[in-house]
Amino acid sequence: MVKQKRPDWDEYFLNIAREVGQRATCLRRRYGAIIVKDKIIISTGYNGAPRGETNCIDSGICERERLHVPKGERYELCVAVHAEQNAIINADPEKMQGATIYIAGVNCADNSNASGEPCKLCRRMIINARIAKVVYLDRDGNIISKIPSEIHD
Repeated sequence: MVKQKRPDWDEYFLNIAREVGQRATCLRRRYGAIIVKDKIIISTGYNGAPRGETNCIDSGICERERLHVPKGERYELCVAVHAEQNAIINADPEKMQGATIYIAGVNCADNSNASGEPCKLCRRMIINARIAKVVYLDRDGNIISKIPSEIHD
């Protein structure tokens, strides 16, 4: 009998976050985020335009890409709501207290890993949502686990 290797919990939830990101509507990067408490998924989110507004994949235009804006800069040009923000918006506030958020992303151009480390605004929202831990994949596919206050500003 061949022994099957089961993913550990972080791998399992990051794989799900990556799959959630397949719904993303960004032309640049696809991110997925899930909020988990007691090994139960309480919310998911992916990056895309606000409800009722035109998605970049539908318009065919990414303003930040057109202007060659580096990652982490000029977010005001982007129409998307981040995956972490959507997961937080859709979650029950009481269930988020003490939970873990898992974040995974890929670059649309070559399907390589994109850093899942939250931006400054998402970090603040994660702290205010009382989420206790952030687990994400870095560009090299390594699993990084931090408390929100450890995330760089």
